[in-house]
Amino acid sequence: MAYEKNWLRTYTLKAGKAGSKGFEIGNTKSADQTVLHISFSIEKSDAESANTAKVQIWNLSDKNLKILEEKDCVVELKAGYRNNRTLLLAGNVTSAITTSDNADRMTELEVVDGRVALRDTNIKISLNGVVGSKTVYGMIASKMGLSIKFADGLVFKKMPNGYSFVGKGRTALKKMAVCCGHNWSIQNGVIQVTEKGKPVSTQGYLLSHETGLISIPKRITISKSSKKKKEQTGYEVQYFLNGAVGVNDTVKIKTEKVNGYFRIYKVVHDGDNMEGDWVSTAQVIKV
Repeated sequence: MAYEKNWLRTYTLKAGKAGSKGFEIGNTKSADQTVLHISFSIEKSDAESANTAKVQIWNLSDKNLKILEEKDCVVELKAGYRNNRTLLLAGNVTSAITTSDNADRMTELEVVDGRVALRDTNIKISLNGVVGSKTVYGMIASKMGLSIKFADGLVFKKMPNGYSFVGKGRTALKKMAVCCGHNWSIQNGVIQVTEKGKPVSTQGYLLSHETGLISIPKRITISKSSKKKKEQTGYEVQYFLNGAVGVNDTVKIKTEKVNGYFRIYKVVHDGDNMEGDWVSTAQVIKV
């Protein structure tokens, strides 16, 4: 049963400036070691705008605080149960504020996924002859310093008269996606490119009460993002914290009232290793 293995909360958090020595806290040695208090709320969606997160850590050392306060410090958070932890967050710290919390000291971080790549990357690409859009996507990602993942069965256009672009990397991505009829977003430092409204993979995760589903799926109406798009009906589901189930993934929901395949278009991971929530809440649309 899911309840038997999902009971001991564990995490690891790595932080540091890219290319320099940082630090790691949490369950670095064993699942039952004494660790610092941490809480987090991480929001992810399939939008082109960057994913954001808030992370609170109590009683960090002065040395580690200084590392977090460095410009564009990179943070990676994994969390789960016992020794089974999945990646929840990878991004750049945009704010690190430390305040008193009774006898303790609490540091609140604001983190943005792909912050530096989206903000700072200026690119120049010039290709002659017939050029495939998949090749261009790869060059854009490389210049932004990010990996790229394409959806299964994605169709790419060819540009018969070459390709030329000078400007921000995010602008190049946006224009290429419009040209091909794709969607793109950044998930944990990886560019995802998908067909509009379709999952990144046809293989899915099973969500049932036996595999970690907590509540009964709640029917929701998803507002249209533009005048051209219609409102959609979907479900909101809550399950044991699991970063392996991400945006644009396919999930099969299996309950008495809901049974079918869905695409995750938004997910929120909420956790506190001492008390309260340690769950993921996803909004899904039928595939």
